[in-house]
Formats: sequence, structure tokens, C-alpha cells
Amino acid sequence: MRHRRRGRTLGRSPSHRKAMLKNLASALFLTERDATLDDNAPKVAGRITTTLHKAKEVRPLIEKCITIAKKTIPSAEAAEKLATSAERGSDEWKRWRQSDDWQKWANARAPVVAARRRVIQLIGDKQAAKILFDSIAERYVDRPGGYTRIMRLATPRLGDAGQRAILELVGKNDRDNVKAERPAFEDDEDADEEVETTAAATSEEAGDE
Repeated sequence: MRHRRRGRTLGRSPSHRKAMLKNLASALFLTERDATLDDNAPKVAGRITTTLHKAKEVRPLIEKCITIAKKTIPSAEAAEKLATSAERGSDEWKRWRQSDDWQKWANARAPVVAARRRVIQLIGDKQAAKILFDSIAERYVDRPGGYTRIMRLATPRLGDAGQRAILELVGKNDRDNVKAERPAFEDDEDADEEVETTAAATSEEAGDE
């Protein structure tokens, strides 16, 4: 019986499965990095291709990380107002470091630091956590959830014919839903002319009466 045993094993030990899900979550966030000078640049930002079952398993982890980062945006904005523009290590920065303003900044910044440490603990990648907090989280301020989507691919994976799927961030590669206009044919134009002629003749007869 599988009482209280939630999730898929994916044919791996618990430690292997946990490491694999961490890597998948980090890989999705790292596709948003600045890869202009990177030889291993992602083909599409905000999208990874994996198996359907792996995508379904890693999706809750990704959404949890985004929610944690999103909740720290007000604290980050409050700390930004108390920060100094002086260069680190300069005399002005040292004076600010010894003042009460630094203590206020540190208190305002504390929730952000705690959240970053929590996300690093969940995905195990500092660079991915930085990208999440700096660029990804602010997109979903007004979105209550559902930050990712899964799209199945028609072609299976070579070797074991596993069902493949695309896991991507919502709002990055969305398609514009444009309603196609109905094409006009010659028969339709002739029918419109007949309707107009009939309507004109009917109005003339009504006027004669």
C-alpha cells in the first residue's frame, strides 16, 4: 500500500531524486541568464525540455521558489530606500556602515536574505537564486499562482520512447491569440448583392403603395 507516499519515485533513490529535481529547477531559472557570451546559451529563455513525469514532479518546487521570492519584493523595495550609493569600502560607506541607517537597512533586508537562503537550500544553486530574485519574481507580483505550464511533445524520446514535454515560465513565451477573419468568397459577394437588390425592390414597392 502507498499510504502517505506522495509523488513519483522516477526509478531513483530519494537522494538521487531530490538532486535531480534541484537540477531541473535550477536549469529552468538559469535559462534566464545573460548568455550573450556563453557557448552553452539556451535556445529559448524560460523553457526546458524533459520528460512529462519529471516536469510534473518539479513543477511544485519551481512554483514554491517563485512564491518565496515574490513575497520578498516589498521588503527589498523598503531596503532599497535606506541603502547608500557610496562605493563599498570608501569613507562615506564606512560612515554609513557605523550609522543607525545601516541598522535600519539591515532590518529591512533581513526577510530577503532569509528567503534567498531558503531558496538556495531548495535548489542548491546561488546563481539560479540570484536570477530568480532579480528578474523572474517581479513578473508575477500580480499573479496569484500558476507560474509555469507543461506542454506535451508529439515525438517521444529516442532510446526508451519516453513521453517528452516542455516546461516553461508563463508570460515569457506566450502566444498572442488573434481571431482569424472569415475569408470572403465570390459566392458570398453575389449573395450579398442579391440581398441588397431584393431589399431595394421591396422598399420601392412599399413606397408605391
